[in-house]
Amino acid sequence: MKKDRKHLYEGMYVISTTLSEEARKKAIEKIESEIVEKGGEVHKQHDMGRQKLAYSIRGRKEGHYFVLFFSLNSSEINALWKEYHLHEDLMRFMTLRADKVQEELTYNVGTE
Repeated sequence: MKKDRKHLYEGMYVISTTLSEEARKKAIEKIESEIVEKGGEVHKQHDMGRQKLAYSIRGRKEGHYFVLFFSLNSSEINALWKEYHLHEDLMRFMTLRADKVQEELTYNVGTE
């Protein structure tokens, strides 16, 4: 039987720009609390700000980007993704395994 281990992940989240600052903060806090509820730990949050999308999503041309570095058991990732699909304000998300927590991000997520 395969042993379940905690891995480090990098999650990128695009949240609707129609939200107020307070609602946007609550949306990212909800994502973080879901990670913690599943036994994970959030290590770092990067607010990348409002960025132009590469393509239109639900008629929107901009999104507010967040990047989270977190540890979580690999068996909980699918359950986390199912939760993400229930968020009305979460336009897109992507989760990748990471080697280390990036203290600073230097890339621009939008297109010029």
